[in-house]
Amino acid sequence: MRQFVQLVLDLFDAPLANSPNGLNHSIKNKAPDAVKNFSTAQDGESGAKSVNGVNASNKLIHLDPNGHLGIENNVLQSKEQLEKSQVNLSRHPNAKRIIVLHNTEIAYAFRRSKRSTIGMSVGYDGLTVSAPRWVGWGEIESALYERADWIVKKIVEMKERQRFLSKRKLVWANGATLPVLGIEVEIVLDPAHSFNESGGALKTACGQIIPNVSDLVQGCKLYLGLALSAHSIQIQDAVQAWLMRQAKGLFKARLDFFAPQLNVTWTKLSLSSASTRWGSAGSDGAIRLNWRLIHFKMEVIDYVVVHELSHLRVMDHSPKFWETVKEVVPDFKERRAALSDKPVPIWS
Repeated sequence: MRQFVQLVLDLFDAPLANSPNGLNHSIKNKAPDAVKNFSTAQDGESGAKSVNGVNASNKLIHLDPNGHLGIENNVLQSKEQLEKSQVNLSRHPNAKRIIVLHNTEIAYAFRRSKRSTIGMSVGYDGLTVSAPRWVGWGEIESALYERADWIVKKIVEMKERQRFLSKRKLVWANGATLPVLGIEVEIVLDPAHSFNESGGALKTACGQIIPNVSDLVQGCKLYLGLALSAHSIQIQDAVQAWLMRQAKGLFKARLDFFAPQLNVTWTKLSLSSASTRWGSAGSDGAIRLNWRLIHFKMEVIDYVVVHELSHLRVMDHSPKFWETVKEVVPDFKERRAALSDKPVPIWS
C-alpha cells in the first residue's frame, strides 16, 4: 500500500513539505542560469547498491504515505540526526523534491517537459530539473546522483557569486561608503552645509576641501548638504549628481590629455548610463563615456578614454586598432581585465 500511495504522489508531482531545517536560502537574480543537459542512465547503471540508487553519501528524502519525512536508508534515523548532518542547504522557491548529495541538502524544482532527455540547470534560485513525461523517478534520481559533483559545485559557485554581489551593493546612509577612483569614501550628511560647493564636497580627514576629485586620497569623506533624516533615495540622488559632475570634468581632462598623443580631435563629450557598455566613439569625434567609470582607479579610466579616442583613428577592433591603443597604454590588457575583475558597485 505504501508503494502505491508513493507512486500516486510521484505521478502528480505533489509539492514537498518544508525542509526539516525550516530554512529558505533561495536567491533571486536575473543572471542567466548555468545549464547542463545529458542523456539519462538506465536503472542500476549508477552503481548504487541500495534502494533507488542511494548510497552512504547520497540519501533521498521523501514523503511517506502518512505525510512524514523519511529517508531511504538506515544511515539517518531521525530529524535531529538529519539536521546535524547537513553542512549546506540549497532550496529552490518552487521546490517539489529534496535530495542529499555530498552532505548537501538540495530542495529542487521539477517539471515535466517535451524534451527527450533529463535536463538540469543551477541558477541563483537553486537547482531545476526537467524530464520527459515517460521517465520514471528511478532514472531521474540516478541522474542526479551521477551528476552530484557538478550540481554541488554549481550551487557553491552560485552562493559565492551571491556573496560577492551582496558586497557590491551600495548602502545609502550616513556613514556608508562607496568607491571613488578605487578609494573607499565615506558619506557624511551635513545639514549645516559647511562648504561652498554645490550639492557635495570632498574633505580630507583633517577637514580640508579637495576641489578636484583627481586629488582624492585615502581617508577622504564626501559631505552632502542633507538633513540627518534624509531618505536613502535623497542620498542616492545627491551622490549620483555629485559623481556625474566629477566624472564629466575628469573625463574631459583625460580626453584633452590623450588626444594629442594619438593625433586625434574629439568634438563632444556626453555621459552614458549603459549597463553593458563603457564607452563609444563616433566618426564625427563625439565621445560617450559611462559615468560609473568614476568608481574605478585612474589607470582603468585612462584605458577606456584611450580606447575610445583610438577609434577616431581605427573604427573597428582589428589588430591595427589594438596597436594604436598600445602606443599610449602598453599594459592595456591588464587595465581592461580590471573592468571585469572589479565590477562596479550595484546601485539600488
